[in-house]
Amino acid sequence: MKGAILLGVGLSLVLAGCGHKTERAGVTPLPTATVRAQTVESKKRTATEDVMGTVRAKLRASIEAKVSGKIERMLVAPGQVVQAGEVLAVIDAREVRARYDQAVAVRQQAEADLKRLTSLLEQKILSQAEFDSAQARARVAIAGVTEAEAMLGYTKVSAPFAGVITRKHADVGDLATPSKPLLDMEDSRALRLQADVPEAIVGKLTLGEKLPVRVTAVEKELEGIVSEIAPAADPGSRTFLVKLDLPDAAGLRAGQFGRVAMPVGETSALRVPVSAVVQRGQMEIVFVVSENKAQLRLVKTGKRIGSEVELISGVEAGEKIVVEGAAMLRDGQPLELK
Repeated sequence: MKGAILLGVGLSLVLAGCGHKTERAGVTPLPTATVRAQTVESKKRTATEDVMGTVRAKLRASIEAKVSGKIERMLVAPGQVVQAGEVLAVIDAREVRARYDQAVAVRQQAEADLKRLTSLLEQKILSQAEFDSAQARARVAIAGVTEAEAMLGYTKVSAPFAGVITRKHADVGDLATPSKPLLDMEDSRALRLQADVPEAIVGKLTLGEKLPVRVTAVEKELEGIVSEIAPAADPGSRTFLVKLDLPDAAGLRAGQFGRVAMPVGETSALRVPVSAVVQRGQMEIVFVVSENKAQLRLVKTGKRIGSEVELISGVEAGEKIVVEGAAMLRDGQPLELK
């Protein structure tokens, strides 16, 4: 009885095996795919570290009055674009006007005295010393008028350059003084990224060096040029202020957050074309050429450099992977190399 049972089990296994073989025999073989392959190589690159920064205008100014007085007119508002030399505010400085009128009267009197004394000098009635003294008084009077004119001009506060008003600190009726800012303005056409760079990195930077800059609001990567490197560190943060000039780009505005890739050394890693890596769900895969067949490998990618991407794990240097036509491949599919 026991032998019969064992025989039955054996027959079942044989039949199951035969059924499995029959099933596999009915599977349609995968077609041969024509692809292009490339040997995986280790390549050197400059290792970088991202440093955060803020986009600022290259030209910024805090506008103050040069004379004291009440603000008579405020001619601009935040967001308004102004031209160089445009009047932004007018100061009611009556004392300055009075001094100007006084200086003009003194000049007129000095010129009249000089004209009269010139006639006396020609008639030999006046000495040369007295005439020279009158000439000096006339020159002083003329200089006084020039000074008063300059002070009177200061009652009109003008824009030092073309730009946009960013903030208003005072309004009509407020007292303007030389130490009190009235307006802030900046030239939004020329922007730069300001970043606080650690001392371990700043020593690797040079003026004029070009570095990649990323700003969230700007789609493409920007090329920043190092224009200023602070010679001394901030005593609190132990960092150095570095400024990078930025090109004009759509969406780029002052006050935005940005990142700049600073060089920290040199490293090497396996790099392959981006087209070699296939994304399937959450997995990143490549196909290795093994005995003229596609062998699926799970990989982990790293930094992207131009048209190539680093492979951190999954393949070894010297292996040949598919770089063109990988997206439609299946594991084990026969390959024909271009």
